[in-house]
Amino acid sequence: MLKTYDIIDGKVQCAEGAEGRILAFFNPDDQEKKYLTVDLKIDEHTLNSSLDPDELARIEFEPDHLAMIYKRPKNYSAEDLLLFRVTSIGLFVFSDRIIIVSSEELPLFEDKRFNKVTSLKDVMLKIFLRSVFHYLEHLKIINMISEDLEDKINQSMENRYLLNLFTLEKSLVYYLNAINGNSILLQKLKNYTSKIGFTQEEEELLDDLIIENSQCYKQSEIYSNILSGLMDARASIVSNNLNVLMKTLNIITIGIMVPTFVVSAFSMNVSIPLENNPFAFIIILSLALVSVVAFMLFWRLKKW
Repeated sequence: MLKTYDIIDGKVQCAEGAEGRILAFFNPDDQEKKYLTVDLKIDEHTLNSSLDPDELARIEFEPDHLAMIYKRPKNYSAEDLLLFRVTSIGLFVFSDRIIIVSSEELPLFEDKRFNKVTSLKDVMLKIFLRSVFHYLEHLKIINMISEDLEDKINQSMENRYLLNLFTLEKSLVYYLNAINGNSILLQKLKNYTSKIGFTQEEEELLDDLIIENSQCYKQSEIYSNILSGLMDARASIVSNNLNVLMKTLNIITIGIMVPTFVVSAFSMNVSIPLENNPFAFIIILSLALVSVVAFMLFWRLKKW
């Protein structure tokens, strides 16, 4: 599906027909792919990479345009079951237009930052900046969910809560790899500012973008370390609880063995003391109870 936009009165707005300088292709069909590869001479491999969610972020300098694969958060839905994924977006910057290629439809220019743009390169950088803040929004959600899960785990050690934590930790691994890849791409843009032709204002925006992306990476790393530590702590607690349970069961077993031994000793089919005593049953039962009490006192004194 094709959507066209243009810079009108300093704002990115929808353009009628195909006259806009910003062309967004969402899940392009074969005809649109042919237009991109044949008419615009976009490399077919790079085009397919922009539709591959597992593709790494990168930048390539072509003879008549700049090709970039950028990683952004995938739109989250309840069907994802707390798994936050990343996807790829292709940006192809020509001298007179920008081509955006994505595997899913995106609300590209709804952010207020696009109400004041000066050039196509400014639009490109603000698309990157919008993705960074999209990551930050998702990280806040992940942090809120993890805190809620932590409270639930403190009340109940059900496996589903631990599995949810594992899913969030997996999401953060995706985010860390994607943000790190974007960081490398942005640094390459910084190294080739003169070749790309950035203005001074655009260079300042790029610097801000690099800083924001770095902070986003650090925040993701902090949340990932917290979740990892939380998972390790819960595993240690479960292991410790199991050890305490086994210790208690062993003590109970030993406690049962003492009176069992006393009773068994007086139930052998041989001559034994007290066999003709009319109070033998009471005496044997008393010995068994005394042995249990003695064992309990010994247990308390040892503070097992």
